[in-house]
Amino acid sequence: MVSKRMLQLGTARSVIRELFEYGNQRAKEVGRENVFDFSLGNPSVPAPDAVNENAIRILQEQPEVIHCYTSAQGDAAARQRFADSLNRRFGGDYTADQFYITVGAAASLCCVFNGLTCPGDEFIVFAPYFPEYKVFIEGAGANMVLIPPEIEHFQIDFDAFEKAITPNTKGVVVNSPNNPSGVVYSRQTLEQLAAILEKKEAEYGHPIYLISDEPYREIAFAGVEVPWIPHIYKDTIVCYSFSKSLSLPGERLGYVLVPGQVTDSKEVYAAVAGAGRSLGYVNAPSLFQQVTSLCCDMTSDLSVYEKNCELLVHSLREMGYHVAQPGGAFYLFPRSLEPDDMAFSERAKQFDLLLVPGSGFGAPGHFRLAYCVQTDMIERALPKFKALADSYRG
Repeated sequence: MVSKRMLQLGTARSVIRELFEYGNQRAKEVGRENVFDFSLGNPSVPAPDAVNENAIRILQEQPEVIHCYTSAQGDAAARQRFADSLNRRFGGDYTADQFYITVGAAASLCCVFNGLTCPGDEFIVFAPYFPEYKVFIEGAGANMVLIPPEIEHFQIDFDAFEKAITPNTKGVVVNSPNNPSGVVYSRQTLEQLAAILEKKEAEYGHPIYLISDEPYREIAFAGVEVPWIPHIYKDTIVCYSFSKSLSLPGERLGYVLVPGQVTDSKEVYAAVAGAGRSLGYVNAPSLFQQVTSLCCDMTSDLSVYEKNCELLVHSLREMGYHVAQPGGAFYLFPRSLEPDDMAFSERAKQFDLLLVPGSGFGAPGHFRLAYCVQTDMIERALPKFKALADSYRG
């Protein structure tokens, strides 16, 4: 016998991965250049030259130590460089001992959920949301409470949110810039969120932690502010990854930041570390602890994402698609051209467009489009989007 839950997770691929694999098979039939795959959020721009340069230099200068274990929570010098970077950029007094280096943002989130969860706890998530949140939260033994989307602008439906908070609410998850919508929560939205949480903390007599999932923090377009949430709400825990900002998804390097201002911060940090131990996430890859910490003030050339975004938003709107204005990341989340987004996604395949249905993100009637692809591919895909739209007009 095996765990039925784990068997289900291991045998049922996500819709995103199913589309990606379908695209690989279809490419063998019609040629890769004729498949317009917008399914996977895989960065399309290279890492900065300094990433490879530092990796090579470290391997040449430190061959006897770089492949060794670090401290369980990560190398102290690397953690201090992360702290120094945030202090320079956002202002603060963060220290190395507030950082737990992880195997990407997924591990960061799992460590936080497992570190915080007690029996009966709930975490509130806002749709549209990254589908793995449900897997991570339930895997920690907690319940996920989903707030339906505000589909015009994808900000927060505060009436629904306030009604959903109970004495069992342990935390709230925010993801801004957002996957899948690309929307950035405004400062006004975050301040209203913080005010509600502060009121509920006082009412229930216990902290409600705000878990800020920030892998797209640096991918924001001109004029769009991505507020630093710990300055807005004191009980904020930050989960970060270098997968998108440095174009390093395969290297799996991120961190948890538990600021000193967080209620019971030392206890929370120790619980995160304990979760890392329990889950086997200790000692993230040592080489890329060093590389990312030396490059943590840099980003890849992210300008192509804004160019792709402008091209798609303008073109799709002209064709009749409804698209909420994104402020960052590299996703669009338009409304599907029929209420059944799964059927819409299947229909798009007839035009070799691979578009992810919105139902998996908690927002039926939409589809996700990852535009972290070559601009040339988008230009060649536009007639396909037009043909798809025309097919609904008879």
